[in-house]
Amino acid sequence: MRIAHTAVRVRDIETMRAFYERYFGGRSGEKYVNPAKGFESYMIRFGETTLEMMHSEHIGNPLPEGLGFCHIAFSAGSAEEVRRLTERLRADGYAILSEPRTTGDGYFESVAADPEGNRVEITI
Repeated sequence: MRIAHTAVRVRDIETMRAFYERYFGGRSGEKYVNPAKGFESYMIRFGETTLEMMHSEHIGNPLPEGLGFCHIAFSAGSAEEVRRLTERLRADGYAILSEPRTTGDGYFESVAADPEGNRVEITI
């Protein structure tokens, strides 16, 4: 058994697609559009993992903090790459929520916010 994909609802699908392609090497397929439902999505592949980016013209307020998925994590491969990508995101104006560090459970990671404020963990 494996997870086939994870989905996230977004307000600005093009900005979010570009962010995950530019910084995390995602490759999106063609946009799916269902005009009758006011829905559109991209399937963005990261190796064998897929993130479905969904937008609906009927999006309401997000869930209160603490409910739902907490973050998405990308393995950068090395501590140096975690630092490099963190600095690249900072230089491009993205909020760094947690500086590169070794966590209490032994992971080396940093955390940044994507364009819509979702937490993106960058780890080894």
